[in-house]
Amino acid sequence: MTPVTYDLDALRAVFPAWSVFRSDAGAFYATRRGETLTDQQIDAGLQRTVCADDLADFVQLLQVQEDLR
Repeated sequence: MTPVTYDLDALRAVFPAWSVFRSDAGAFYATRRGETLTDQQIDAGLQRTVCADDLADFVQLLQVQEDLR
């Protein structure tokens, strides 16, 4: 089986408002850069940090967050 590859720099370029990294356990994480969310934004579904175990889910989470803006 060929391992799935990913390019964190490419993800950072697509989602520049997020600090993107991968944990030692292999999960993908992203935290908003320099932005404090209001209670109203949080109630609307915006999240300060998102995480997922696989790349496809991770990109989808980030895209949903961008679409909520």
